Amino acid sequence: MEGIEEQRVCVKFCFKLGKSSSETFKLLQQAFGDDVLSRTTCFEWLKRFKEGRTSVKDNERPGRPSTSKTNETVARVREIIRNNRRLTIREVAEDVGISYGSCQEILTKELGMSRIAAKFVPRLLTDEQKQNRKTIAQELFERTESDQDF
Repeated sequence: MEGIEEQRVCVKFCFKLGKSSSETFKLLQQAFGDDVLSRTTCFEWLKRFKEGRTSVKDNERPGRPSTSKTNETVARVREIIRNNRRLTIREVAEDVGISYGSCQEILTKELGMSRIAAKFVPRLLTDEQKQNRKTIAQELFERTESDQDF
């Protein structure tokens, strides 16, 4: 969250300097690279500052804050999926006691998983999995080199 507020401060600074929307967005891209605010969001914040807004923080929102994406909930979802990767999102959500949408967001965004052939798998290999794959490949290569009948 701090990075977003930092970018908003930069947008406010560009507004005070009289920079255009396009100039401001280009400067943000140069400064923050891939983590830059979207073009639309940058332009919206410029508009807010032009309308007299002074704060770079989000406005308070009514309602109860989300309690379904806690570290404990993410850990429980991870454990359930590790035990049985064939469960549906709905089944996992019911086991943990959260909504379908929250469960789906935890699986895809927090845990980096996607559904492949009716089970959840990580999108990227862990460092341990990469090392294990490399070791096995090396052993197979050495076996093929030393064994004529392989």
